[in-house]
Amino acid sequence: MSHINEEYIEEYIRNILPDNKPYLRELEIYAENNHVPIVEKEVAQLLKLLLKIHQPKNILEIGTAIGYSTLIMAEVTEYAKITTIERLPQMIELAKDNINNTKYKNRINILEGEAEEILPTLEGKYDFIFLDAAKGQYLEFFNLCMDILEPGGLIVSDNVLFKGMVASDKLVVRRKKTIVKRLREYLKYINEIDGYISAIIPIGDGIALSYREE
Repeated sequence: MSHINEEYIEEYIRNILPDNKPYLRELEIYAENNHVPIVEKEVAQLLKLLLKIHQPKNILEIGTAIGYSTLIMAEVTEYAKITTIERLPQMIELAKDNINNTKYKNRINILEGEAEEILPTLEGKYDFIFLDAAKGQYLEFFNLCMDILEPGGLIVSDNVLFKGMVASDKLVVRRKKTIVKRLREYLKYINEIDGYISAIIPIGDGIALSYREE
């Protein structure tokens, strides 16, 4: 349980959502068995909906992991090119294997390394950016993404309520205090920065949507 919603609400929402295709279901099982964090089922569904509405041409993902959310995004966008950044070698190898077994492999480019080093080197613009990497670095990632996000573009940040700790001191685990502090600073920042409209949605582990105004 994420502590964002009551368990019975989470279960109800997840049970009424359609199952993903078999190859994605295999990744879900792998992630569960190997304790690899991936987006929750309801968050994946929200991503699909946002992408269908937004129809991006160029997507940037920060935090590939095993390629699960990468493939979710590829599946619902017919022509979009996806650039995804991952720093862990073992995740990169798994993601490559998972992506190369699909018909979407030619639309996906994995960049290997630290996001804070790669982001300043990127050329071109993106109209949809998904943040799902080190939570304590979201503010840095957001600022690095501002110059490469198209006007009218969207930044989606996952895990922003961090098992409810961001919203309630009663839930904060001592070793997570720094991450919680930084996430609170991040959410305050994106809700106050000029030129953006943001919303926090309490599903999964908390999602933030930030729209860059024209």
